Amino acid sequence: MYYVYLLQSVDNPRRRYVGSSADLRRRLGDHNSGRNASTATAGPWRLQTYLAFSAKAHALAFERYLKSGSGHAFARKRLWAPSGPTQSSGAGRGVGDLDPPGEEPGGEEHRQAVGDRGDRERRAGEHV
Repeated sequence: MYYVYLLQSVDNPRRRYVGSSADLRRRLGDHNSGRNASTATAGPWRLQTYLAFSAKAHALAFERYLKSGSGHAFARKRLWAPSGPTQSSGAGRGVGDLDPPGEEPGGEEHRQAVGDRGDRERRAGEHV
């Protein structure tokens, strides 16, 4: 799996970083230990969101998109957690809280939501 991830500085929440990696745990460790020049001065970092891709090319293309103008707007609206006490429970999870490989992020709740959406899309496409 290849991951596109969004990091937010713990000390300065306005500082954000988007990256990609095949080893998300190691990469977050690199960011937090100062081994990445782009993030060394603003750590520690917390993982806000990550997306898994089966193809490296797709992950790199999505990372590139998130760094574009329209990608920034998409991420702001859909991927970055809101600030303050209304923050969703899944946002800002630490690297130790990542779902185990082979399991869908979000567990049964996520699978059911995706399944329900797929059912609606199939029904909407049916012609009566």
